[in-house]
Amino acid sequence: MSNRTTVNIRPRNVLSDMKPYSPGKPIWEVQRELGIEKVIKLASNENPLGPSPLALAAIQDYLSDIHRYPDADTVDLRAAIAKKYQFTSDEVLVTNGADELITLISEAFLEPGDEIVVPSPTFSEYEFGANLMGTHVVEVPLREDYSYDIQDILAAVTAKTKLLYICSPNNPTGTYMKKQDLHQLVDQLPAHVLVIFDGAYSHFVTADDYCDGLELVKAGYPIIVTQTFSKIYGLAGIRVGYGIASPSILQHIRQVKEPFNVNALAQVGAVAAILDDEHVQATRNLNALEREKLYENLQALGIHFTRSMSNFVLIDLGPEAKSIYDKLMCKGIIVRYGAGWNLPNHVRISIGSAEEQEAFLIALREVL
Repeated sequence: MSNRTTVNIRPRNVLSDMKPYSPGKPIWEVQRELGIEKVIKLASNENPLGPSPLALAAIQDYLSDIHRYPDADTVDLRAAIAKKYQFTSDEVLVTNGADELITLISEAFLEPGDEIVVPSPTFSEYEFGANLMGTHVVEVPLREDYSYDIQDILAAVTAKTKLLYICSPNNPTGTYMKKQDLHQLVDQLPAHVLVIFDGAYSHFVTADDYCDGLELVKAGYPIIVTQTFSKIYGLAGIRVGYGIASPSILQHIRQVKEPFNVNALAQVGAVAAILDDEHVQATRNLNALEREKLYENLQALGIHFTRSMSNFVLIDLGPEAKSIYDKLMCKGIIVRYGAGWNLPNHVRISIGSAEEQEAFLIALREVL
């Protein structure tokens, strides 16, 4: 038997254009690499209050049943989400994080030669899903201060456009699309364009002129609103997200979904978390308070930033941003460097607890 060292197995051509998603560094990795005991992670927009206590209790109660397969149709969780937002269960689809839903939407609707329209900079997974299917990505640069311009977006739409992604509040900028603009946009779009409205951070919004997209689903527009349990509910580690849309749209996505895509602990945890109004309100209150304190401290340091409607802030550190990011890491403070969004002068910082914010500011002052 010959010992063959040459491998001629060829992957799909499209893989040569695909960049894997680059998450924020985990705490354990920085501890190991740098030998630092105390590490504060402000890179992945996680909940500083931790998971919903109701979710924790529900998960612990269920642990002895994990030898059983989970409910393939997520019946109880779909019912809980539907009740919360006044939809029917047929209008809800639950997935392994909202990331999986973005991939499933791509698999269900996109073919080579199609186009998707994506404002930029934004969450990279929209582009990832399109590249996977060999679809062309049309980027629409956000305007000054990272605001949305609907005329720019409409001008990018062609007969080949299948999907339009709107992330509002937008990751990584924290800016949002005003309700009036969103309504005007969906009214003026051609009927063949499906809008995906990513509301992962909608629970943190305090602006009066914001729309979370759900009223547009109720009004019958071709739109999917995606949400997650990773942020406000603090369940990032068990991966559960969902989409709300008309049953006719969701039916196509169900055809490409794995049968047991959402694990049993995620399902029972999310059913409990969605009823945990106390935890949600405490998280919102902490976020609003610490975000304002962060603004004040950044202004005192003369650092430019973009005002955010989310649980993170995009900070402009100039040409030294990468160096500052690295030095903060050496002090045990993990933030997110902006190069992945073509923002090499920026870092994105998650809003943490009062103690975490203080530690970040102390380290930042030392580095500067």
